[in-house]
Amino acid sequence: MVTATAGPLSGIRVLDLSAYIAGPYGCALLADQGADVIKIEPPAGDNLRKYPSTLEDESRAFLGVNRSKIGVVLDLKDAGDHERLIALVRSADVLVHNFRPSVPPRLGIAYEQLRPHNPRLVYCAVTGYGEDGPLSDKAGYDQVLQTMTGMCAQQGAADGPPEILYGSVVDYYAAALVAGGIASALYERERSGYGQYVGVSLLRSALAMQSARLVWADNEPREVGRDMRSGGVTGIHPTRNGYLYISANTPHFWQALCERTGLPDLLVERYDSVRKRAQYQGEIVPRLHEALAQHTALEWEALFGEEVPCAAARTVEDMFDFPQVVAQGMIGAFDHPVVGRYRGFTRAWVFGRTPGPAPFSAPALDQHGDAVRAEADHLRNS
Repeated sequence: MVTATAGPLSGIRVLDLSAYIAGPYGCALLADQGADVIKIEPPAGDNLRKYPSTLEDESRAFLGVNRSKIGVVLDLKDAGDHERLIALVRSADVLVHNFRPSVPPRLGIAYEQLRPHNPRLVYCAVTGYGEDGPLSDKAGYDQVLQTMTGMCAQQGAADGPPEILYGSVVDYYAAALVAGGIASALYERERSGYGQYVGVSLLRSALAMQSARLVWADNEPREVGRDMRSGGVTGIHPTRNGYLYISANTPHFWQALCERTGLPDLLVERYDSVRKRAQYQGEIVPRLHEALAQHTALEWEALFGEEVPCAAARTVEDMFDFPQVVAQGMIGAFDHPVVGRYRGFTRAWVFGRTPGPAPFSAPALDQHGDAVRAEADHLRNS
């Protein structure tokens, strides 16, 4: 009988050897689903702990991507700690790391080295560029891959320099691929009885995010329009006070926008499609801005209601008490041994029958080390 606090992955043990964002947040997503995640850090800790933060003794980024994990320090170059890891591997279901491909064999943790200890192990390697190829052993980072794969060129203005998409979007999408790939491998394991290697790369993540652009028909020239933005009307616009994002691509929403802004004369054949409105944005946008200047962004948001998809530009701080976020239980209170009490994001999914246990704070460095090492020593000697 599944208990009320069980998650769909309850009973699954995950060893998280990864650092930074993609691997760790992928493991946090597994924890959201009920998996028991042990974060294994080197003596110096995950380098994300050292990133700039206004919190005195911990990194805001580390707290945000490592919720609901048990923390232990193991030095994999130390024989005793390496044996402890092997003991934990024997009892684990999943192992995740983000070492470059040449590193795991040197540390004695490559898939081929661990598989004999646990044939059911699902082994996920998060790399920058994949398992082989000319760049396979190159260090990969979110914004490096953004720049390499054309994301920054598309983000920038046509006549301006490339622009970074801030927010580690490639890392977070890779994290979702980590969680999804591991869940699929665990499902397949129930049929076959065997684990397998799961490869996730930032390169693959960056290209997967651009699947709508990565279509090149035969006989097309190199320079073709690959931009998904409808342009002009759809976008962020100034108001009397603040900025407002408007999306009015369907005929229904376009009609509602024109009527609510007092611009019904724009409802003509010349502007009756997204493509036409993008073509004639120079005629439409100045009039739209003139109309939007009559009210603030928040007022327009209320006036448009459900008739025009829109949002006033807010800060992330506004989300902590935003009514819809609160109603969905997306922000919760956490207690941390160093930081103290803080509020943060709770979980990424809603499961009706198996909601999973309540999330808890990211661990301090080696917070649960004594208990985990004792368990590993017991497993090693049994």
